[in-house]
Amino acid sequence: MTTTDEAVLLSADDDGVRTLTLNRPRRKNAISPELWIALRDALLEAGRDPSVRALVITGAGGAFCSGADIGIPDDIHPKYKLQRLTDVALALHELPKPTVAKVTGVAVGAGWNLALGCDLVVATPDSTFSQIFSKRGLSIDLGGSWLLPKLAGLQQAKRLALLADTIDAAEAFALNLVTWVVSAEEIDTFVQDLAGRLAAGPPIALAQTKALLNEGADRTLRDALANEARAQIGNFATADAAAAYAAFSERREPSFTGRWALSKSDQESE
Repeated sequence: MTTTDEAVLLSADDDGVRTLTLNRPRRKNAISPELWIALRDALLEAGRDPSVRALVITGAGGAFCSGADIGIPDDIHPKYKLQRLTDVALALHELPKPTVAKVTGVAVGAGWNLALGCDLVVATPDSTFSQIFSKRGLSIDLGGSWLLPKLAGLQQAKRLALLADTIDAAEAFALNLVTWVVSAEEIDTFVQDLAGRLAAGPPIALAQTKALLNEGADRTLRDALANEARAQIGNFATADAAAAYAAFSERREPSFTGRWALSKSDQESE
């Protein structure tokens, strides 16, 4: 992906962490048709790239995202417009890597739900949030109808969606819609350290844990236990489990690779 000033989405890699930056600062990073497609493609690519161990999504110019850009003429059928949103929401939800939303400034409408679709959300005290849809004559989208009740509870989800109130980071934190609130001066370092910790984790185990947690809320206990057992068997077949046990006994930090423990190279070296 290009990283020129004209690109609507910037991508940068640093030691296993890929940062995607929405880059339409003059529109507070409102998502244009081009940006929807670029974001979908970038998420799918991050999922396929084994060098990416964690993903950060943020916005340029002091804002996270002001939602979909409804000011751009787009003559395609609404079915296909909404498919762009569906593709992004599913790609983010199913991404087998831990994700962090770094929120500064506004996170509005689909922009807020993009942040909520990440596994962890870090905001600054001056960040503001709104499910703006009803003020635009629209209903909630980008997975907000699924995400909000799970995170904040049904009644608060209805309040936020029906009234389209704007709330600050402190209230979002109290409603479990933000994981951490960090000062503007510290957020870059905080997110860098957080993403680094995630990138250093066991990639297969983290991917399976993320999927189990996402699926577990909609499953019976019996289903969840069966899924956990199946996932754990896969973890035991990686080199990471053995590395963690060895590091624990030797009182040091493990180094995780996600490598299959029964690979051909391992067998040949025995």
